[in-house]
This record gives sequence, C-alpha cells and structure tokens, in this order.
Amino acid sequence: MQYIDNSGLFLVSNSSDFGFGFNTNADITSFTVVIQHIASSRIIWSANRGVPVGNSDNFVFDADGNAYIESKERVIWSTNTSHKGVSTMELLDTGNLVLVGNDGGGVWQSFDHPTDTLMPDQDFKEGMKLVSNPRNNLTFWLEIKSGDLILSAGYKNPQPYWAMWKDKRRIINKEGGNLNSATIEANSWRFFDQSKVLLGQFVFADGADSNTTWAAVLDDDGFIRFYNIPGKTTGSIEIPGDSCSTPQSCWPYFVCHSGKTCQCPSGLNEINCKPSPVSCGTDQKTLINAGESLSYLALGFVAPSSKTSLEGCKSSCLSNCSCLVMFFDGKSGNCYMFDQIGSFVNSDNGASFESYVKVSRALHGKKKESMVVVIAIVIATVFVIISLVFVGVRLYKKKKNKDPDENGDEASEEDNFLETLSGVPVRFSYLDLQRATDNFSKKLGQGGFGSVYEGVLKDGTRLAVKQLEGIGQGKKEFRAESDVYSFGMVLLEIIGGRKNYDSSMISEKSHFPSYAFKMMEEGNIQDVFDPQMKIDERDERVIVAIKVALWCIQDDMNLRPPMTKVVQMLEGLSPVPQPPMASQTGSRLYSGLFKSESEEGTSSGPSDCNSDAYLSAVRLSGPR
Repeated sequence: MQYIDNSGLFLVSNSSDFGFGFNTNADITSFTVVIQHIASSRIIWSANRGVPVGNSDNFVFDADGNAYIESKERVIWSTNTSHKGVSTMELLDTGNLVLVGNDGGGVWQSFDHPTDTLMPDQDFKEGMKLVSNPRNNLTFWLEIKSGDLILSAGYKNPQPYWAMWKDKRRIINKEGGNLNSATIEANSWRFFDQSKVLLGQFVFADGADSNTTWAAVLDDDGFIRFYNIPGKTTGSIEIPGDSCSTPQSCWPYFVCHSGKTCQCPSGLNEINCKPSPVSCGTDQKTLINAGESLSYLALGFVAPSSKTSLEGCKSSCLSNCSCLVMFFDGKSGNCYMFDQIGSFVNSDNGASFESYVKVSRALHGKKKESMVVVIAIVIATVFVIISLVFVGVRLYKKKKNKDPDENGDEASEEDNFLETLSGVPVRFSYLDLQRATDNFSKKLGQGGFGSVYEGVLKDGTRLAVKQLEGIGQGKKEFRAESDVYSFGMVLLEIIGGRKNYDSSMISEKSHFPSYAFKMMEEGNIQDVFDPQMKIDERDERVIVAIKVALWCIQDDMNLRPPMTKVVQMLEGLSPVPQPPMASQTGSRLYSGLFKSESEEGTSSGPSDCNSDAYLSAVRLSGPR
C-alpha cells in the first residue's frame, strides 16, 4: 500500500480524533504501524513495536480478510483473520481498530491486544498484558494473575513488585472476589469479577468531566500513570505510589532512598556496586554482605527458595550457578535467591533481612588490597601535613617569642633549669609587683641596679621590691640580680646554716655572705660550715660549692656566672677560680682579669657573660 498524504495516516475515525497508519521513527528511515491521537500525537497502540519496517515494506489487508505487515517478503505481524468472513476495517471514535465480519460483528479488535496504553471502556482481561517500551533492555508488564492485578519486571525470571490488593489506596466495594477485568471509566480505574460485579476502584483524578478522556499508560520506568489525552497533564495518582517502588528506580545494586536519591550500599563500596560476572565452573567466588537494613521489592511477592539457616542459605547460593543475590529472613528462616536484581530499598517494615551478593573472590581480594593501600596513603599524607603544620607553628612561635637580648638562648636554658629546682624564690609578674607596691610609691632605699620599695601581697605578706633602673637594663639584669644571686644565697644557707652559732658570732652571721668571703680569704674555711654538718674538709667538692656560691653573689652582675656555667662548675666539668671579695675594687680587678682570659680564648672560669667564647661554650654543652 502506497501513501503520500495525511502524514502517513490512511485510516481516520469519524470524529477525526484518531488515525491509523505509518509513524516515522526517530531515525527517519524506519516506521511502525500505529493508532495515534491526532491532536496530541500520542500513540495509543502499535502493531509492530520493536520490529520497525522500511520504505519498501507494506501493510496489507487482503481479500481473505487478513491484515498483516510484510517486510522483505516476510510477515512480521498479522491479525490472523484469514477465511473468517472479514469484510471491512474500521477505526472507531474510541481509538479501537476493528475488523468487521459479513454479519456486522467484530472479528478482531486492537483493544484485545493492548501495547502500553489502556483507553476508556477498554476491558483489560485475564490473559492480556500491558507491556512498557524497553528501557535499559528491561520491560515491565501488567497482567491479571491469580485473582489480582500484578506489575512485574521482565527479567529472565520475572519479578513482581506491585499488586492491586496490597495497595492501601484502593476503594473496596466488595471483599473476597477474584479480579477478572479492569476498565477505566471517567476518573477512576474499576475492577470487576467474572460476573461484572464491582470489587474496587482507584480514583486517579478529581471530578468527572465528561469531556476529558483519560488513558492509563505503563511507562518505561515501570510506573502506571494516567494521562489526559487531549492535553498533557497527568492524574494525581501513579502506580505504585512511592518513587522507589520499582526495581529500576536506581541502578542495579544501588539503594533507592525516599525522593529517589541513589546510593551504593556500604558493603558494596569496595566494588563500586559493580559485581563482576562469576563463572559457574569456578570455585573462585564468595558472598559479601551488601549492608544493613536492606530489602528488595520482589520479596513481598515471590515464594522463598527454601527454609533454612543463614549458613544453609549462603551455601545454597554459592552452589547455585543462577544465584547472584540472596536474602535471608532471620525471623522466618526463609531464603530467597535471585539471578538478577534491580535497586535495593531500605527495610522499614520490621523485616530482618540479611542481603549477600556473589562476587569473584579475586576481585574482592584485589579491591580489599587496593582499599588498604589507599587508606595507608591517606593516613600517611594526613600525618605529613599535620607534622609540617606543627613544625611551622612551633618555629613561628619560637621566632615570635625570641628574646631580643643577645643572650636569649642562655636565658631560655637557665629559665628551664631553674623551674626544676626546689627552693627557688617565687616569680611575680611586673603587674603583680606594681600592685603590691602601690605603683612603687614607698621607697626604702637604694641598692645595686636600682631602688628598693616596700610592698604587701594579697595574703598580707610584706616584702621589699627592687626596681631595676638605668638605660639598657632588662631581662639579663633581672636574672643577674635575682635568679643566680638567689641560688648562691640558698647554697650558702645550706652550707653555713642559721642555727647553733655562738652568741659572739651573731653579729658576723647577720652579714653571712661578707663573713664567708672573709673566712675564705683568711683560709679559715671550716668556720663557714654549720657545726652540726659532718663534712670532710679534704673533700674538694665542699670547697667548690663555697666558691661557686661566692661567685653567684658578686655585686657586679658581669661576674656572676649563668646557671648553665654554675652546673658545669658544680659537676666538675669546668674549673672554679678563687672568687674575689664582694667589693667594688675586687669587682673591677676581676672583671678586667676575666675579660683578658676570655680574649685569650680560655674558659677555665666565669667570664664576661657577653663574650663570644662564653656563649659558644654554653650553646655546645648546655645544662646537664
């Protein structure tokens, strides 16, 4: 049959709403024979869907009353009505294509062979199938089976995922009947038993506008939707009702969440939700747990493969070549095995399913090994970054807090050392001392490096505070005045004591440091010791201790050794020269003497704290 006009439609209904003829496919070179709603161009039926024809192929309605499509001298579709008395072909205003017999009765009609669309007043009966267009090589179909209306995914072994009697949205008119047919009437889909008794219905649109033609379409995503044929709006209901209610809501092995968001389950992350094909003849296969609280739509509609234990179910799946995914219900002991699967859903109905996926053992191990390597690299990288940041912060703080005094390194070492000693005087901040002395308002007298003021602490303790004065005085002067001097005084207190002296010597002991210097000069070192102390006068360490103490309490701060040097002298690592008298004359004499020694490169005794030779010695040896 040749055609040129009417957009390929060669048969039109009396109302001109529907047309029958050839429809050009997307590739332009192939065609399908269809019934089409002309105004909306919606196809409601197709004769050769999935088997398109070319320009040289024909649609034939022969003299024997048979209609068929011929492609390359081969029949690819037929009404099979030869010799049945067919006289005419008609397209009714309902969109139904009918072959009419000589007696006026219908011999064949397209309503008995639906594709993916059901029209109003079209009876969908037991034995018929509504089939979606393929999507990702998968089709869905609707059929009446076992007294119910069932939607199934067209896998090799079909998997049902919806049933009319389990949908709580249905309106029940009669209990206990077996469904035999379904028909769209006005704004509802109605279900009847074999005697045409109404069992129940779905109301899919508000109102009952008689001018609106509603059609039910099984779309390629597995949902049944209701379309207003003249326009393009849909009804308020789709079947099933939830966006995750079809096996292809997400990709296979992914979990579909409410709102149709897709996520790979935790157990399959290591294989990226892509199990590799497992050969039936190999033992290199294993089962991995897909994740917690997972279920599958078909579980509510298929019979279990067996009733067993978890280990028995796993063993059955491993030994069954067709089993790729298994589910085990811990409450009932039911074991389910599937050869194909769509997307998982969350188990929110109290079911206790455990899900396992069969994978190649080699792939599983390789992925695990790769994950370990990746994790190790990530941990190592994070550790290096944190270490670099830590070192950078430390260096920044060290640089920021560096003592501007040229002897800052020595000061830091001394401060750290002093913090480990017991008996060292309590340190106060400048603000604390300023408050205690009422901003240095009551002067008691003048001393080395500055004036002395009276102060009172919060607990009532009275004290004298020396305020350092003069240009260039700072932390170095403070350490010389306080920290090292205090150590020397404490050391003399330990050696000389304050108890059990004869009354005739009290006046001398009130100025004990001067007394110690005098006894050292006169060679009467024994008189310096506390009488109660048992000391061997031949012990050189005792003499060293006294000499070190006398060095520490020199009036001239330049003669006082730093604490690191004090430790070296006490440990015998550095010789201790004879200390001078604590007088201005002695200070000047020894200051010049030790300066000379420093310039000559000797380090046998304490020298000017600012000398390069002394600084080098401290930095190399440090406190011990």
